[in-house]
Amino acid sequence: MTRLCGLLYLCLSLSVMAAERSELADTAVSDANVASDSQNTGSQKAQANSPQSTQPNSKPDRENDELTNALQLAQSEVEEGELRAIPLYEEYQLIEWINANHHLKQVRDIDNCQLVQDIEARAEVLRLPAYQFLWGDMLAWGVCVPQQPRRGLTMLWKAAEQGLPAALEQLGRYYYNGTLVQKNRQRAAPLMQEAASLGLEKAQFAWARWLLAGSGSPLDYPQAYLWLKKMVLADKAQHQEAEKLSAALASKMPASKVKQLNNQLLF
Repeated sequence: MTRLCGLLYLCLSLSVMAAERSELADTAVSDANVASDSQNTGSQKAQANSPQSTQPNSKPDRENDELTNALQLAQSEVEEGELRAIPLYEEYQLIEWINANHHLKQVRDIDNCQLVQDIEARAEVLRLPAYQFLWGDMLAWGVCVPQQPRRGLTMLWKAAEQGLPAALEQLGRYYYNGTLVQKNRQRAAPLMQEAASLGLEKAQFAWARWLLAGSGSPLDYPQAYLWLKKMVLADKAQHQEAEKLSAALASKMPASKVKQLNNQLLF
């Protein structure tokens, strides 16, 4: 955005400079013609066509051509870069921080709350889902800004509507536990299931736990079982939890169904 504003300012400055130089060139030519008229009225046409009479205009013309070329180049750069902002954080990096619950610490403790306006612009104006999530969380919990839970939840919903898995998971968790909103587990279930279906591992863990606690229906068991079985986990505790949850889900399904699901994992 800063680069875009700079280019626009450059375009304006070049236009003004070109106009000023053109005016100076016209004045120089006019003065030269008046001088030649006063010296020899009869030879006015010859003097106007001589190298001496055209010299005052040659340098301004070259400079005007250079300014015109520079103006065209700047305008083309503006057009190519229109509505493209230099990212405050790389999108993938911000999503990694969000999934690791590190995003608020980054803004508050590492960046010292210096980037609030940039984050707000990318959330409110550019409507980038990862920034909508970040801005919404900052508002919901009063991180670097006055706390505004209602506005913060609105931004989280906007990120969820764009399909950001972390936003779907967080809203589902908030409604399931009654965090900032009234507890509503019926509303929580589809949000968490959708986040799990988009591949967010912590949503897949949460959805399996919720199923075992009574959410969803037995028709949801097979998919949750497969999600757990397909996980690749370096953390030993998470690996053990995945095994425990998948075994618990298997115990709620017919043995033939479990065998069918295990066969799917072979391919």
